[in-house]
Amino acid sequence: MLQQLKESSALKKFFSWFGLFSSFGTLFCCAIPSTLVLLGFGATMASFLGNFPQLIWLSENKGYVFGLSFVMLGISFAGQKYAQSQVCPIDKREDCEKTKDWSKPLFWMSLGINVVGSFYAFVLPKVLE
Repeated sequence: MLQQLKESSALKKFFSWFGLFSSFGTLFCCAIPSTLVLLGFGATMASFLGNFPQLIWLSENKGYVFGLSFVMLGISFAGQKYAQSQVCPIDKREDCEKTKDWSKPLFWMSLGINVVGSFYAFVLPKVLE
């Protein structure tokens, strides 16, 4: 029983961090480039893509990037809801409670980044046409 609790905490932590980093992928894919171009920094964006051409792949496959990101955030949310009902082990109670405290803001920050990225990737181009 104690081993299951440790594994669920580690799994929850993994999905929280993975959700955050997949959200940052959407930020680099769409939100930052769109903002730079919108503010008139097109030359900066061209220079940036010249130095990091791998980012073009993210923009070309933004549907997959956002899909994976939202799936990971969904798994992270489900893991958090499951972990809330679990009791922290007595020998690691402080660490467990600390993890529960910071995982919620981390999740909401990741979701916010993903929503902003989605706006820049899918909504703003349609509005500006």
